[in-house]
Amino acid sequence: MSMGGSHSKTKKDQDKDRKWMWRLLGTIAALQLYFVQELLAAFALFVMAFLAIAGAMVSLYMLQRGWALTVDRVADSQHPAVLAVRHGISSVEDLARRPFRRPGSEQPAN
Repeated sequence: MSMGGSHSKTKKDQDKDRKWMWRLLGTIAALQLYFVQELLAAFALFVMAFLAIAGAMVSLYMLQRGWALTVDRVADSQHPAVLAVRHGISSVEDLARRPFRRPGSEQPAN
């Protein structure tokens, strides 16, 4: 009978060991799944940040291209307002090219 008692105690010990083993494996698996979820969440955040930066860059590029196209069309326009602005700009450029003093005037004495 002593053999049967020690055998059943060993069986109980084995059952406890198995329970601990399964709990440990379950905990490890849960931690691994949690780690994978955290990695996927971080990856999703990086993707969203990259898309936001890429969207901002694309929108700035499109704004610049639209602005360049608009300036080219206005520059090629023969509208009277555009012609008046061109005439005004050329007049200002002519004034800017003129010297401040007359060519024959002397320098002021110190």
